[in-house]
Amino acid sequence: MARMSIRTFLLQAKRHLHRTLHHKTPASFVIGNESADLDSITCALLYSYIHSSTLENRRANTFIIPVANIPAKDLPLRPELTALLKHVDVQPEELVTLDDLGEMPMGLERTEWVLVDCNRMVGVLGEWYSGAVAGCIDHHDDEKAVPSTASPRIIEKTGSCNSLVVNHLRPAWDDLASFSTSIGASNGSRDVGFLDDTAYASTWDAQVAKLSLASILIDTYNMRDASKVTDADRKAVRYLEARINISPKLGKTYDRGKFFAELSEAKSDLGGLDLDGVLRKDYKAWSENGIRVGISSAVKPLGDLKTKASSDGFAGALARFAKERHLHLYVLMTAYTAEASGQSERECLVLALHDGQAEEAARRFAGECREELELEEKAFDCGHVGEEVKGLWVWDQRNVKASRKRVGPLVRGCLRQ
Repeated sequence: MARMSIRTFLLQAKRHLHRTLHHKTPASFVIGNESADLDSITCALLYSYIHSSTLENRRANTFIIPVANIPAKDLPLRPELTALLKHVDVQPEELVTLDDLGEMPMGLERTEWVLVDCNRMVGVLGEWYSGAVAGCIDHHDDEKAVPSTASPRIIEKTGSCNSLVVNHLRPAWDDLASFSTSIGASNGSRDVGFLDDTAYASTWDAQVAKLSLASILIDTYNMRDASKVTDADRKAVRYLEARINISPKLGKTYDRGKFFAELSEAKSDLGGLDLDGVLRKDYKAWSENGIRVGISSAVKPLGDLKTKASSDGFAGALARFAKERHLHLYVLMTAYTAEASGQSERECLVLALHDGQAEEAARRFAGECREELELEEKAFDCGHVGEEVKGLWVWDQRNVKASRKRVGPLVRGCLRQ
């Protein structure tokens, strides 16, 4: 397998997966968390592309297949992903999604999984393959689910998981970039207009660098959020921008501010989504002590989301969303910039659908986490609350630094008590 663009790589990865499923041969995968946000999807793409493109793996025709941890129908819920993929000449439907894996279990002789942007495999995949996790790169709290023998096993706090992936892959990427022969035959139909092998390779490297850089900029607010940016993020950004700037084609037009603004605007555009789509767009779920909890993150205030509710009202729509996912406890977090002040704001809504443990856990969260999250009760009309809802709480969250990365473990901790 010769060097190739990220688009050609994805086309070959899909063909490789289909052959693997047909012949039931061993396969290696890399996958992010089930929210399938920009960080998760691009981490998987970067890891698979660099690893599969190394000289050793090319000679062995070894593929690490990148999987977006969502069904294909949910890809349009991520306009920032669509905007980013245009920069690398990839269409959303060219990504490998859960649909491509087929029914579980896949019936393969053997599988091996690397987790990125998470360190526990959950859901249906977790039920079948959590014992096959061979590696992990993540920036969330360590859940001790990945064995100490895993390689890599990198779990560190950073603004973006992509930073850890980039810094880990840097030696392999440097070796790969210095070896740019035997690439002519692998050109995709849209890879045209280059003069030599070095121009091809530098452009492909720049495209992959933009894939990775995008989520770092989004997650750190263009490297301006001091509470999130770490030395690992700075190191990764310097490396990625060097990869972009060395490209004769992409380097001359690259502008960090414009790139960030384009993606940030796309991420904030929820105009084409109904309420169910907004809640699905950035959603994660866990189980603790038999209690299932789900958390959605949205980039608009509750007032805006309420206008998207159908005839059953806002509370009814949230309850229906939770029941469809068999949740006992549902949390909706919002993070947005207030128009009047220009300041960052957060809200937090908690819905308990079952009495007993779930309701008790919600009340513990309301009491024990109030100080850390700086929760202030919010007068917000959620509409009619059905009998299935055992408790509903709405707060302004003054600690705007506490994202789902922090709130999730707090909620789950309340479920363990």
